[in-house]
Amino acid sequence: MDTRIIAIVFGFLIAGLGNAQVPEGSIPWSASKRLEWNDFKAQLPPDASSAATTASGISYTYSANIMHHEVELDFEVTAYFYPNESWYKPTLASENLLQHERLHFDISELFARKMRLKLRQTTFTENVKTEVRKIYRETLKELSDFQDKYDWETNFSRNEEMQKQWNARIREALTQMPQ
Repeated sequence: MDTRIIAIVFGFLIAGLGNAQVPEGSIPWSASKRLEWNDFKAQLPPDASSAATTASGISYTYSANIMHHEVELDFEVTAYFYPNESWYKPTLASENLLQHERLHFDISELFARKMRLKLRQTTFTENVKTEVRKIYRETLKELSDFQDKYDWETNFSRNEEMQKQWNARIREALTQMPQ
């Protein structure tokens, strides 16, 4: 079983944790569990310029059975929120900002679903390990670019009208994308 994880800290940091286990206390994405401010457990960095940081990312595990040059892939792809790397400034906490941070986690789930779909649709060769890693890296790049676009278009939650548009856009995308 091969395991990969990367944490994408939305704000300014991208950190890779190759071959690592999901950090203890991580919260898997769930439609029924919405993040609350008390889920953000990291210490506020002394030089923090943003109002909050959501650390979320995608992890995967897989196993491959190769028989007669045909590959059967069994996999699990999960979006996680990392409480111990996520923080906020209590003086700036608002419902709008919380919704903005929640949507970062929802976007991670959307890209986890995209990766699952891509894994289901791919015909793998005996180079399955390399092929799965490539799909993962491509998904993470798309996720990072999408998260940056989200922050810029909403002005980090300050453009409330654009925030509402993104809320609806991601809600619709999650409804349309199979799990």
